Formats: sequence, C-alpha cells, structure tokens
Amino acid sequence: MTLQFPNGFLWGASTAAHQVEGNNIHSDFWVMENLEGSMFKERSGDAVDHFRLYREDIALMAELGLNAYRFSIEWARIEPEEGVYDESAIEHYRNVLKACNDNNITPIVTLHHFTTPVWAIRLGGWESEEMPARFARYCDKVMSELGEYIPYVCTINEANISIGITKVMKRHQAGGTAQVGINTDMAARMQTYMEEVSKAFGVPPEEVHSFLGLRTEKGLEVIFRAHTEARTIIRQISPNTQIGITMSLYDVQSIPGGEEIAAHALQEELLQFTDYLKDDDFFGLQNYTRSVYGPDGMLPVPDDAEKTQMGNEFYPQGLEAVIRYISKHLDKPIFVTENGVATDNDERRIAFIDRALRGIHACIADGIPVQGYMHWSLLDNFEWQLGFSKRFGLIAVDRATQVRHPKPSANHYGNIASTNVLAD
Repeated sequence: MTLQFPNGFLWGASTAAHQVEGNNIHSDFWVMENLEGSMFKERSGDAVDHFRLYREDIALMAELGLNAYRFSIEWARIEPEEGVYDESAIEHYRNVLKACNDNNITPIVTLHHFTTPVWAIRLGGWESEEMPARFARYCDKVMSELGEYIPYVCTINEANISIGITKVMKRHQAGGTAQVGINTDMAARMQTYMEEVSKAFGVPPEEVHSFLGLRTEKGLEVIFRAHTEARTIIRQISPNTQIGITMSLYDVQSIPGGEEIAAHALQEELLQFTDYLKDDDFFGLQNYTRSVYGPDGMLPVPDDAEKTQMGNEFYPQGLEAVIRYISKHLDKPIFVTENGVATDNDERRIAFIDRALRGIHACIADGIPVQGYMHWSLLDNFEWQLGFSKRFGLIAVDRATQVRHPKPSANHYGNIASTNVLAD
C-alpha cells in the first residue's frame, strides 16, 4: 500500500543562519560563545560554511528531490549597528533567494531564529518595550528589499520557547539542581559565566535579555507584539507574502491524576497566544517528542524508552497528535517547519521520517490543511551550547574540508518528495 500526498505539497528541510553560516560576529550568541570560560561546548566559527556554500547546498536539495527550503535571514548581519544596514548582507540573501528560484525551491524565510544583534541586547533585548518597533523596522528593511522573492515568511522562530527555559531556570534557582543534572560546581560556573556575559554586553547580569533566556510575562508580550507589528509592516510592503510564526509544541499527554497539569501546559504553551495569531496566514509547527504529565508534574522519559542524542524520547507519532490539536484551535493552514531526530543511526532517522509522514497523511485525509513538511535539519550543524556533537542532518559535513555527504535518509526522503508517495 502507498500513501499519496496532494499535488503542491511542499517537501523541504530547515536550517538557521547562526547554526550553518558561520562568523555571525555581530550577534549575541557569537559574543557568548567566544567568552573566556564560555558555557558553550565549542564555538560556531565557520560553522558548516553555508554562507559561502549556499548555492551548492540548494542545488543538492533540488538534486535530492526537495522543493522547499526554510532558512533564516540573520538580523545581526543585516543591521550590525542600530539603523545601519549592511547592503552586502542584503545582497547575499537576495542571492540565496535567487538560488532557490533557479533550482525550483520554494523559500520559507524566518526573520528571527534565536540570535539578536548585540546592540539590541544592550538596549534591553527581549524585555524592552521598544523591541517590537526595532524588530518591525528590521522586517521593513528586509521585505522592502527582498519581499518579491519571499512567498512565505515566519516572523519569529519558536516564539514560546522561553516558557520552557524559564521553567528549567526557576527549578535551578529553587534548588532543584540535582534533579536536572546541574551540580553546585556547574551552578557556580554558570554564575561566573553570566558575570562575564554582563561585562561583554555592558549591562547588569539581570538585564541581559537574549531570546533564549529567562522571560517575564512582559517579555512574552514583547515577543508576540513584535510578531504582530512585523506582520502589519510586511502586509503593507509585501502583500503577496503569506505570514506566520513558528512555535515549539510537545505532544502533551497525561496519566491519571495529571490531566489538569497537562491542560495547563497546553494553555501556557499555545492557547494563551491564539489572539496574537488569529490574523496570520499560516501556523508553523515544530515538534520533536512528547511530554507526559502525572499528578506531580512532567514525568521523566522512561528508562526503557528509546532516546535521541538530545535525551528526548524517540516519538515521531507525536507530530500527528499535535497537528490535530492545533487544527481544533486555529483555523489555518499548517506547515511543519521543524521535525526531526538527533541520532547517528540513520536507519532510525528514516523510521522517524516515515512515521511522522504517515501521521501527516492521516491528518490531510481527515481534511486538516497541512501544506508542507520541513525536516530538521538539512545539514549536521552547530547545536547552540552543545556545539557540533548532536547530529540532526540529512546531510553530514566533514568540517575539516566542509565536504557534504548525503546520508541514506536524504535519498530516502528525497525519493518520497520527488514522487509525492510514501510506501506504507
């Protein structure tokens, strides 16, 4: 039996600028990873040199059979100083978009994927009331220059991610370090590191507000107002561009006694934001695993469960459940903007892809408008604080030579994409 996907379905893969381009010297992450005593396992450096090799990478995607590419434009490259725009960076991304067009690849552009210009952090970062206007101004510049090449745009990547980060940090602060694997020495090192970060940005430690940091309720509002203000600007400048946002969502489940806590998690991580999203053209979903709640909160991954390199439960069937949940609360087209697995066992990556796609097909068969699947990620890349040790890519990279080596999963997924058919 085979599963046929609809004509026009977008089959692609995703990357993020800082994780693949290299040398993003004006961003907050570049500063933090290059500090003495950094909490980062290693520095991004040249990363996988996608800034130079994007043409080859996009051509390789087309050769494999993919027809879409979700990537990010780096704010810190476009606006390295406040109000000062780097025309060569704009031209670079124009060339990336043209390379997509030349290879019949549909671009899905993300305007903010975690990294922020250093100058914006110094001015209060993602807790500043002025941030929505600053972000909208940047979006204005990008879309004025490049909007004609961008059919789909995601304003902000994983706008809700700080909720989970804040929960973890509060557990640390409350003395729950043993449960989350942070010992006293590590906590002290983290404090010293934050003092160094503070010096680098020239603001007190409690005022360093990067995107992936502790977030207040005000900060969450800042992020979602940045989205709505950017959406207004983009609509004016590039009315043919479809606009959305991406959010990271677990397949939230519960055991007896955990139902109320699970419901609260869904409210906190998605439902509280739906008013901000009601005027969007689509929703970008990012899912990797599930979370299960009991009477005392989220349960640990079972000892006998298959785990990924990230320590997540291998659970591709969660994607279908989350799509179905979203469809009940948001009446919009859905793009899966990230879904994948960190593993060196490529057979398990193939199995993950197939199971996730079976779930998507079932949703489409039931009338849910899923319009594309962007696998995370195109390339093995820089996984933030964890360095290059976690491998999500369809394509391996020899970082000594930057030579690309497509994995069997890349060819398997490409065959599905080029035929629109999944063998069940």
